[in-house]
Amino acid sequence: MTDEPDGQTPATPYHPEEMRATWDMKVGKSITLHGSARWTPAGVVTAGIAASAVLLSIAALVRATRRS
Repeated sequence: MTDEPDGQTPATPYHPEEMRATWDMKVGKSITLHGSARWTPAGVVTAGIAASAVLLSIAALVRATRRS
């Protein structure tokens, strides 16, 4: 839970090294998409560890199916 009221962002980011991106995209006359992303170096490291674990388990499954 945060201390800020709903709809307000803090004056300073939670992580000083966080990176943000926002984008707007229009498709035709009636469709408008808005998006944003936020990431920190700790999140990148965590995603890398998770991806490595998934790939390692897939490699083990492939090796096990080739032996049988």
